[in-house]
Amino acid sequence: MKDNNKTMRIATMTFRLRAPWVHSLKEKRMIVKSLVAKLRNRYNVSASEIDEQDTHQIIVIGVAAIVPHNAFADSLMEDISFFVEENTEAEIIDEEREIL
Repeated sequence: MKDNNKTMRIATMTFRLRAPWVHSLKEKRMIVKSLVAKLRNRYNVSASEIDEQDTHQIIVIGVAAIVPHNAFADSLMEDISFFVEENTEAEIIDEEREIL
């Protein structure tokens, strides 16, 4: 067996979005469900609403992926950030990235 001393990395992202037109949790759930499903399907990542579940106009989504190296993590996170921006009308008010 070949030993390349490779270690996997975990890339995590947190998006805080503002959707000022949302006036009910039902409306918010529809936005969250759609965006999370799109992220999971397109990038094969783990994605979920992680905070502010009872706040109508703020959406906080966490994304995590196992990646082979930092360069792949950087590229993936850049793609995901662009994808989120393009696939929701909500404004990104904060984005955090981390590679573990």
